[in-house]
Amino acid sequence: MYLQAIFLIFFIIISNIATAQNDSIIFGNKDVIVGEIKQMDKGVLKIETVYSDSDFLIEWLKVTEVYTEALFLITTSNGSRYSSKLKTTEENLIQINDDLGNPIIIKKDQIVYLKSLDDGFWSKLYASVDVGFSYTKANSLRQLNINSNIGYFTKKWSADITFKDVNSTQDNVEPTKRTEGVLSYRYLLPKDWYTLVQLSFLSNTEQKIDLRTNGKLGMGKFVIHTNRKYWGFNAGGSFNNEKFSTDSESFQSIEAFFGTELNLYDIGDFSLLTNATAYPSITDEGRWRSEFKVDTKYDLPLEFYIKLSFSLNYDNRPVEGASETDYVFQTSFGWEL
Repeated sequence: MYLQAIFLIFFIIISNIATAQNDSIIFGNKDVIVGEIKQMDKGVLKIETVYSDSDFLIEWLKVTEVYTEALFLITTSNGSRYSSKLKTTEENLIQINDDLGNPIIIKKDQIVYLKSLDDGFWSKLYASVDVGFSYTKANSLRQLNINSNIGYFTKKWSADITFKDVNSTQDNVEPTKRTEGVLSYRYLLPKDWYTLVQLSFLSNTEQKIDLRTNGKLGMGKFVIHTNRKYWGFNAGGSFNNEKFSTDSESFQSIEAFFGTELNLYDIGDFSLLTNATAYPSITDEGRWRSEFKVDTKYDLPLEFYIKLSFSLNYDNRPVEGASETDYVFQTSFGWEL
């Protein structure tokens, strides 16, 4: 009885491994890699094989043929999304199926994102964390910065939580601190449109902000979405609640917002993400705020990376004694899932 159970378990494991390793890709020189395709994002395809300790990372545009046994979440450059297998029919042409099972032929370079749907909850989760520290002996200046992100995606929506914290201490000087948290939800619409719901929190000593809570509701669109880059914009309204260290009362205001984001990732192991948002106030006439962020990342082996970041906050009407601007430049080392 026990022997039969062992054989049954062994058979199930072998069957699962065999099923997981049935995807294949072919190159122009007819070399073939057989394994389990994990994803293709930002022009790079990741495939796992039984004969390698680490996953292969391959430029998507160098693949001439692809065949899968598993279902994938597929996003195309025009914003359409499908759940389908992939099969090359002719050079640079791939057949997928729509939600009704009807075959569709698309060009290979029109596919901008692939993600396996057969791995359950964990395959839809992504995360990263990076840390930086500096110390100067002369004045005992110590600075610690932490950046983290966790997100989840499905065919119809995505959610992200981001946390950033910078602390600086120095002998005989008041410590400085900047803490920011963002919760974002996007519901994906046809043609690369989406609805946006976002809640953000900010505290910084430079602008004497004990806590700024900002809720945003709006819409956005990716104008360019390819294997090399994407660029998009969003706009809507927001409610702003602020508590300053110089006053015991809170202040509320209603604002509009207009934002844009650009991500470049076809530059070797480098990637560049930049976004800017302006907040003209509706209820506080003449006031406007803005945010500007740049992240440059260099990918290392084993999912590690080095990041250089710059962020700027501007307020043309700060509270008395506070600065109009608060900016931070960070270098950090991190890992992503």
